[in-house]
Amino acid sequence: MNKIEAARLEYKDWCSAIGINCLEDLDAVLKEGKAVELINLCEARQERKYAEIANQIEWRKDESKIVLMSGPSSSGKTSSSLRIAQQCRVIGLKPRVIELDNYFVERERTPKDEDGNYDFEALEAMDVELLNRHLTMLLAGEEIEVPRFDFKEGRPVYGGNGTMKLGPDDILFMEGIHALNPALTPSIPAKNKFYVYISALSALKGGEKVHGSTTDKRLLRRIVRDNRTRGISPEDNILRWPSVRRGETRNIFPYEGNAEVVFNSSTLYDVPLLKYYAEPLLYGISEASPAYEKAQSLLEYLQNVSALKPSEIAAIPPTSIMREFIGGQRL
Repeated sequence: MNKIEAARLEYKDWCSAIGINCLEDLDAVLKEGKAVELINLCEARQERKYAEIANQIEWRKDESKIVLMSGPSSSGKTSSSLRIAQQCRVIGLKPRVIELDNYFVERERTPKDEDGNYDFEALEAMDVELLNRHLTMLLAGEEIEVPRFDFKEGRPVYGGNGTMKLGPDDILFMEGIHALNPALTPSIPAKNKFYVYISALSALKGGEKVHGSTTDKRLLRRIVRDNRTRGISPEDNILRWPSVRRGETRNIFPYEGNAEVVFNSSTLYDVPLLKYYAEPLLYGISEASPAYEKAQSLLEYLQNVSALKPSEIAAIPPTSIMREFIGGQRL
């Protein structure tokens, strides 16, 4: 059994331990008016998992000074990494962050895809040589000047991000699509790296299949978030999804087995929550749209569970992963 399968089984066992084995059980809890109780329980479990990961990082802090996190789209990577970093602070560690987006190569060196468009998701779009030189210097106790990538100009600039030097209790956090790919950090010994994989795994059965397909759940999260913050319509998101999935298949899934820890970002209340926001958006996609069939599939996916009520949604804490998608997040 690999770590992802083990994480899914652990989640299934936990669901069973609190009496929720299938969608029908979940819906019964919601209809009994216990949604807030369930939300609090799920959030407490997530914080416990963050703390467990922080403990593992602390146990290896003398060697594994670099924590690399990755996972597929809309898994809650940003929220998860910030919460894990917070738990590291609780036990006396000092998280530092290098944003991998600042290590792109100059625009003229950026590879292009088969359609002639810039492929910013390709590993070759990253300045691997510069990143590894900086990481090697940091591990040696040296100071670096952190670049800032100017996306308008298509080049790195210096002077805006300051300098960085790692102290004895400092742990470097990096999150990105290539983070678990050893080819991103070939100059860094394996003992100095701690890999974390983040995904929204599912366990509940509804009818003949496991409800909460990781893929569909993440698409719903993306639809809700992007409609709210990025001006991307549900229709456009559905049509872009196959391209997103191809990128995950190429850049993320082949390296998930490198993870030393798998964090499951699912919560038992996430599908009822997403239903509240996503259902009216999906009903707005017309039958003439090329996204209609997938929209109907997602609506079918949501039909067997009740939506959360606004008063119940208000109980979701500002530190929750789900606030990354619905808004109101404060970390």
